[in-house]
Amino acid sequence: MKVLIDKYIPFIKGVFEQYADVEYLCDDEFTAARVKGADALIIRTTVRCGESLLAGSSVRFIATATIGTDHIDTEYCNSHDISVFSCPGCNAQAVCDYVEEALREWEDAGHKIRTVGVVGVGNVGSLVVKMAEGCGYKVVVNDAPKGMGVPLSELVGQCDVITVHTPLTREGEYATNHLIDEGILGRCKSGALIINAARGGVVDEKALLRSGRSYVIDCWEGEPRIENDVIGSEGCFLASYHIAGYSVDGKKRASEMCIDAIMSFLGVNSCGSGKKLVSLQAELCGVESGDSARGWLRRVSERLKRCPERFMELRKQYKFR
Repeated sequence: MKVLIDKYIPFIKGVFEQYADVEYLCDDEFTAARVKGADALIIRTTVRCGESLLAGSSVRFIATATIGTDHIDTEYCNSHDISVFSCPGCNAQAVCDYVEEALREWEDAGHKIRTVGVVGVGNVGSLVVKMAEGCGYKVVVNDAPKGMGVPLSELVGQCDVITVHTPLTREGEYATNHLIDEGILGRCKSGALIINAARGGVVDEKALLRSGRSYVIDCWEGEPRIENDVIGSEGCFLASYHIAGYSVDGKKRASEMCIDAIMSFLGVNSCGSGKKLVSLQAELCGVESGDSARGWLRRVSERLKRCPERFMELRKQYKFR
C-alpha cells in the first residue's frame, strides 16, 4: 500500500510508516504522475482532486483534513469506487472563536450589535449561536435544509451582523453557491456586517462589493487569488487567509480523524488510536501556539491587506492559535 500525505498536515508524520509506503508532498507536488501508484491520499483544501488528477490511478481512498469536500469531485470518486472521508466539526470551535473575535473588533470600531443572524446551524453554526447568546445578543437563525428558523430574506432585514456557516454546494434545492447574492444583500439592514468564514463562493463577492456593505472574509472566491477591488474596498473591515479554523486543537482533531480513517482503510485495528498518536506527535514536536491575544484577527488582516498576493505564503506560515 502507498499513501501520499500533504506535508503541511501536522501531527501525522511517522504514523503510517509501519503499515504502508508513505510519501510527504507539498500541495503542488500532487500531480497525476505522482498519484498514479498511490492507494490513498491525505490532503487539505489546497489539493484539487478530480478526473485530471485521479484518472488511471490506483487511488481508492481520499481523506481530507478539512470539514468540506468542495475541492474533491465526489461525483467522479463515487463513480470510480474511490471513498472520500472528511472531518466535519474538527475545527468548529476555532471558527466560532474567529467569529467572536470579529464581533469584538466590530464593536470596538464603534458599531452596536443587538441581533446576530446565523445562516447554517451545523457543527460550527450551533456553536456560534451559543456564543452569541452568551455574549447577550439576540440570535436569529436560518437553516433551510433542516427547516430551522426564518427565511433568509427575513433574517437579513433583522440583523446587525450576518455570519454564514454552510457548505458550498452548486446543485440541488438548497444549493449555497452565491447564497448571499445581490437580492439578499439588498434586503440587509442598514449598516449590517457580513461574515464569511464558511466557503468561498457562498457569498457573491462582486455583489458584496457593489452593495457597499461592510464585510469580514476568511474564505474567498478563487483563492489563493484575491480580487484587489474586494480586499481593497473600504467595505472590507477584516480579511484573513482561510485560517478561521486554524487552531492547535482543531488541527489535532482533524489529524486524529484522518489517522483512524486511513487505519481502517489499511485494515489496521486502530481502536481509535488517532487521539493517542496525535498527542504523542504533539509532545514530540513541541507545538508552539501562535498569536491569540486580543486583536489577533486585526493583525492578521493588516498583514494580508498589505500583501494580498502572498495569500498562500501567509497561510502556510501561520502559527495555529
